[in-house]
Amino acid sequence: MKEYELTVLIHPDLEADLEAPLTKVRDIVKNAGGEIVSEDNWGKKKLAYKINKEEFAIYVFMDVKLPADAPLKISNTLNITDEVPRYLLVKVDEKGRALIADDKKRAAERNDTDDRDDKEEEKGE
Repeated sequence: MKEYELTVLIHPDLEADLEAPLTKVRDIVKNAGGEIVSEDNWGKKKLAYKINKEEFAIYVFMDVKLPADAPLKISNTLNITDEVPRYLLVKVDEKGRALIADDKKRAAERNDTDDRDDKEEEKGE
């Protein structure tokens, strides 16, 4: 199974009972043979442009593992789901994730070094 990132926009009117549409999306993934690794609710956000006359949507991000035929099944099902006006399903690029992790590590090391330099300068004064 390969790793994918699924971001779904949920209709803002469903904010009061968000669990129902999320359960529907989870079931779509599981029925396609997938597995949800993690889920992150980003909350209600303003859209860059109106979608179906709506200016806001609830963003939910999921890391999922899917078999080869599942992305097509999930896409076909989400296309006709009223609760989800838009979604994005992309394959995870392992090389890209590794580069991002390396960049974060280097940035953290630079910040540690900068903090040490600042402290040494304060002592020297």
